[in-house]
Amino acid sequence: MTKTAESIWDNCLKIIKDIVEWQHYKTWFQPIKVIELKNNNVLLIQVPSQFFYEYLEENYLNLLAKTLKREMGKDARLEYRIMVDSGGSNGSMDIPAGTAKIYNNNEMDFPLVIPNPVKNPFVIPGLKKMQIDPQLNSAYTFDALIEGDCNRVARRAGKSVADKPGANSFNPLVIYGGVGLGKTHLAQAIGNEVKRLHHNRVVLYVSSEKFINQFQDHSRNNAINDFIHFYQLIDTLIIDDVQFFSRAEKSQDALFAIFNHLHQSGKQLVLTSDKAPKDLDGLQERLLSRFRWGLSADLQIPDYETRIEILERKMKNDGLEMPKEVVKYVAYNITTNVRELEGALISLLAQSSLNKREIDLELAKKVLRNFIKTSSKEITIDAIQKMVC
Repeated sequence: MTKTAESIWDNCLKIIKDIVEWQHYKTWFQPIKVIELKNNNVLLIQVPSQFFYEYLEENYLNLLAKTLKREMGKDARLEYRIMVDSGGSNGSMDIPAGTAKIYNNNEMDFPLVIPNPVKNPFVIPGLKKMQIDPQLNSAYTFDALIEGDCNRVARRAGKSVADKPGANSFNPLVIYGGVGLGKTHLAQAIGNEVKRLHHNRVVLYVSSEKFINQFQDHSRNNAINDFIHFYQLIDTLIIDDVQFFSRAEKSQDALFAIFNHLHQSGKQLVLTSDKAPKDLDGLQERLLSRFRWGLSADLQIPDYETRIEILERKMKNDGLEMPKEVVKYVAYNITTNVRELEGALISLLAQSSLNKREIDLELAKKVLRNFIKTSSKEITIDAIQKMVC
């Protein structure tokens, strides 16, 4: 009995359905349409988008190869027809046999090349698929992050995540703390370290605001599936300030789908927030429960010794010198966060430069009084006597 393209694909789907989870089967295999059987050994299938094709290649290549080979013999081959949107009109793009290979393996060579780069908001023009801009600041590294009691757990957990992204118990890693305590620095340091240690891993840092804006743009263009598919291709996804999702209900649905897929696929998630997951308001409970799957590590206000070390590191990096007593004075009085600590140092240097005056304790007192509203009062003998009396 001669097999048709439809019967071959139906038999393949029966096997696949028994292997993959139902939700994955429904998402990634049901939308596929079989087109034709060419030369008795090439099955042409149609997929809805470029992202869809890339996801199949990334996750189900061997499964497709084995099932197709079982149905059609060792010479079986697979070709894709990818539906593309060109100038507002729908069209398709066939990937013919004999073109350059993206994948080569012993099971089956799938002749798949996409001539255009992936359409996503982080693409680097002219580069091949998945070579996207990770949106990382190269200055944010672990070496530049001073370790103290205030951040030791979070920093070491971040280092562990960067060493083995997705293959550790800290997934997701949720970093939380107040303003200016280094959440973004630590999150991006993880991303930079992953890129350094694992060159083939796709890393992406994105703020929650940018994620929400992108989702809204794709929603207006009826391209939500492409948006979700793109993010599901990331190996290490870092999302900053997830508390802002509280005002974006539909974006939470997209984040839930992306989170579920990445976590189940062994990909790494790193999230930052101004509060612990249990204290976040306005987020779906199903999201919050997933945030609590891994490790939640807080960043606290740095202690006096750590503040001194931060100031000294900042001065060394900028080639600056300052009397020890001034450094101690600044570190003692600025107790809020690292950002204001560095801001006080910059203000002090600016006053010194503009007024052509040496930095001394008197200048430091003047600067802190005028520029840092949150500086604490200096404890003097006169102050103690007045308080006691």
